[in-house]
Formats: sequence, C-alpha cells, structure tokens
Amino acid sequence: MNKISFDVTPDEALVIGKIVSRYLKLVKRHGQDEELQSRMDITACHANGCRLRLAELLVANDFNFMHDCVGIERHLCRQTGALKGLYRPRFSERCSDGALA
Repeated sequence: MNKISFDVTPDEALVIGKIVSRYLKLVKRHGQDEELQSRMDITACHANGCRLRLAELLVANDFNFMHDCVGIERHLCRQTGALKGLYRPRFSERCSDGALA
C-alpha cells in the first residue's frame, strides 16, 4: 500500500490554508471546527492524484466551493489520499484537451 503524501509547494500550502479558513467559516454554524482535518483532506487530495486548481477553488462562488470541499471530505480515502466513489471535484486540474486529469 502506498503511503499518503502531503507534499505540496509552499505556495500551494498557502492557498490551501486560505481555502480551509474560508471553508471553516462557512460550515462552522453546523458544528464543524476541525481546521487540521480539513487542511489534511484538501492537501491529501491535491498531493495524491487529484491535483486541484487551488487559486480558482479559493475564489469560487459558495455553491461550487462547498461542493468541492464537502465532496473531498466525504470521498477521500484517508489511507491513500485518493478520492473514491467516482467523485471528481469541479476544480480538479484538466489536461490540455479539456479532459479531467
């Protein structure tokens, strides 16, 4: 079994931190207040096979932003960092031909 990676660039880590802060503000009213878990989920997703368009995710409207953050939280395999259940965030990187990476 491959070990999960949290290997991201310092710039990516900075944007991930901003994504997590925004996400926690939106969901705090529902009782979630676990910054570390959210940071790990988004970082693991990005570093383990589903590269995210982080800057675009950060400025997405609330509906699309929540779709991706909640989807990652619900579909992330915490042993591998891979997304399961055929879930694909809207802000995943795309190949040059437009297909999802």
